[in-house]
Amino acid sequence: MIWRAADLLDNARLKPSEWRWLDEGDAADIEIDGPIGQARKVLEGRLREIDIVVQPAGTRRKRLLVADMDSTIIGQECIDELADYAGIKPQIAAITERAMQGEMDFASALTERVALLEGLEEAVIGRCLTERISPNPGADTLVRTMRAHGAETILVSGGFTAFVEPIAQAVGFDGFEANLLTVRDGRLAGRVEGRIVDSSVKHEVLVEARGRLGLSREETMAVGDGANDIAMIEEAGLGIAYRAKPALAAVADARLDHNGLDALLWAQGIPRREWA
Repeated sequence: MIWRAADLLDNARLKPSEWRWLDEGDAADIEIDGPIGQARKVLEGRLREIDIVVQPAGTRRKRLLVADMDSTIIGQECIDELADYAGIKPQIAAITERAMQGEMDFASALTERVALLEGLEEAVIGRCLTERISPNPGADTLVRTMRAHGAETILVSGGFTAFVEPIAQAVGFDGFEANLLTVRDGRLAGRVEGRIVDSSVKHEVLVEARGRLGLSREETMAVGDGANDIAMIEEAGLGIAYRAKPALAAVADARLDHNGLDALLWAQGIPRREWA
């Protein structure tokens, strides 16, 4: 596969030079001399069975990670799973899908879905976390390794703090941003409190953290899966689409369709022996 990639680059006159294994048989670097966009087009168009990240070598190590949660850091959509306990998962999942595809304004979609959950017992959230929610492969390794190498990590979600806070703690994030569900007498009130964490807020979180840490754009990375993540993915130095909807995949710098999230450590030049 490495030689095939090198041949494709050579045929496109991108002057591949030496290549080396990051982890033998799993991840490799190929150095090229040519436009990054052209290299990505050549490789992704012909090597669809592997994940490819094309980027400048000098800025590959990132010092800020901002990650979406649902269907990215975890394998589920929390609100859909919560709705299953209320017997209305199909209705809510359909709205979620439209929002993630970019067919519906996220804030409106969230308001509509939360209203349908009115009256559900708050205790169901704990059950849902225990019975339904689990991190995607490589999530904790990615986060803990980046922190060990000095990066800050932030979990941003259009979901709810009741889910996001324990997941952020379990996976190892430095901080999080999410929506707060209103609860009255132990039951969901069918609304959220304060500002809704939508695409613009996710973008704002990345920009604020970058400024606070004194980082350049190139030192930041964002990962997500849906249309609500587009703004932060485009703002990051390296924007990653993880098992993503077409709207996000079309604008991301790279796609992660085959490997676990820990492959983003290879993208930063970090071999497995240095993973947390």
